[in-house]
Amino acid sequence: MAVLDQPEFGRRLRQLRLQRGKSQADLTGPGMSSAYLSRLESGARPPTDRAVSYLASRLGMPVTAFDEPAELDLAEVLATVFTLSDSDGNADARDTLASALATATDPEPLTRWLALSELARLHNSLADYQREHEILLELSALANELNRPALQIHARLRLARCCRHLGNAADTRQAAREALELGNRHSIRVSTPDLIRGKLLLISAEAELGDIAEAARLSDEVCELLDGIQGPVAAEAYWTAATVATRQGKFTQAKSLLGQAMRVLDSREDMTLWMRLRLAGASLSLQALPPRAEDAQFLLEALAPALNLVGTSRHRAEFIFLQAQLAFHQDRIEDAGELCRQTAESMELLSFRDQVLLKVLESRVAARSGDGSAVQRLSALAAEVQANGMPELAAEVWRAIAESVTHPDSTPQG
Repeated sequence: MAVLDQPEFGRRLRQLRLQRGKSQADLTGPGMSSAYLSRLESGARPPTDRAVSYLASRLGMPVTAFDEPAELDLAEVLATVFTLSDSDGNADARDTLASALATATDPEPLTRWLALSELARLHNSLADYQREHEILLELSALANELNRPALQIHARLRLARCCRHLGNAADTRQAAREALELGNRHSIRVSTPDLIRGKLLLISAEAELGDIAEAARLSDEVCELLDGIQGPVAAEAYWTAATVATRQGKFTQAKSLLGQAMRVLDSREDMTLWMRLRLAGASLSLQALPPRAEDAQFLLEALAPALNLVGTSRHRAEFIFLQAQLAFHQDRIEDAGELCRQTAESMELLSFRDQVLLKVLESRVAARSGDGSAVQRLSALAAEVQANGMPELAAEVWRAIAESVTHPDSTPQG
């Protein structure tokens, strides 16, 4: 039996598996462990005749299918990836699509654009935001080469969203502004949802960069556009307005706006957003002065069933982090510390802002437990955030320092 050598065999195996719409788990069985199958696909283990016969049987193909190298036609691979659901393995789809893009010879430009767009989405679903950012930069550059304003706007909006997750507020603002300016310059009919979401990204960036007045002005402008609109976009707009009001210290107004966000969205329309609104509501409740712990607890309890149904790993990490914050504000310091440790295991899933706030909470818990160096760590963190050009977030760290220093239980032990 003459089959391909590695790593060509592994690439061919992955291609055939995806073409058949199968996951790695579908191919495992007696004599084929998941670990061995992974090593075969990665090219780390040479295939035996027995393994080739087994895999051909499970795939419903002749063993000669493994005689030819994988011809990763970009359009064919893209079509295959589009037919897979998330549960079929985004990592497999990402690897195959990335390989096809890397080896494609002079692909049709729009096909390449679609492939890059899907690859960026796959990186996002796998919480690889840095790689998503790199692909979105490439996507944006290709849209410029094609001179297609609609594609340029789409790429800029996605880039702005990714930059926000990475904590780069300046680049978020630039990408959002470019998207909105492109729409105006080319008189493109940008849909109301896209227009609103572009402005929401700009609002979040302005707020993070410390220009709360501009964020509030833009937020009022967006809310005026709604004019009785219901659904996800309206909910996101009121949520953003509630966040801006919280940054302004208008906590009663923030609570009212968030309530409005929840009222304009039916859970049957978008269960994931319904859940995210309650995560946001719990967060904003704990940011109020004084913190509204009872409101936060009510919202977390309400969203728990939805989390089990539609929540992703990212949502679960955010939920545990909010539980940690709630425990801290309820003076359950040991529980807060344990929940912080659980959150830290999935820190890469959190936004940059939440990663900073997790470090803040860890230090506050340590200070309450008598760690004399905790405040020093907070001071270093505040300086680092300030240097990164995020004054609003830095102010939150400095406020945590002040509260830690003045709390009677934060006196160093020993």
